[in-house]
Amino acid sequence: QVQLVESGGGLVQAGGSLSLSCAASGRTFSSYCMGWFRQAPGKEREFVAAIGWNSITHYADSVTGRFTVSRDNARNTAYLHMNSLEPEDTAVYYCAAADLRSSIVVIATTADLYNYWGQGTQVTVSS
Repeated sequence: QVQLVESGGGLVQAGGSLSLSCAASGRTFSSYCMGWFRQAPGKEREFVAAIGWNSITHYADSVTGRFTVSRDNARNTAYLHMNSLEPEDTAVYYCAAADLRSSIVVIATTADLYNYWGQGTQVTVSS
């Protein structure tokens, strides 16, 4: 069982930056693909970014060039660094962990592949 706890959300002006952290419990953090999703009011949850066990990354088109996903296996923590934030980035951000060890998939970009989820953290970007 893996528990995920996000932190770092808040209110920021458009054009600003914010960094989210996702602290994970468990001994196998380094083997998980860690993903970030977000859900805005009235919208479906959408993929934002993910980082595989081998540090390969993948981003949604809407955040490419602005967001950076990273991980620190020694600290069992994943990060999402967000720059040039836009009001459209306002959402609850969730981190998730996918156990892909028995899969040929290295990067999971759909929610159904993730086994564990955090509680979410609110990011609000004002115009």
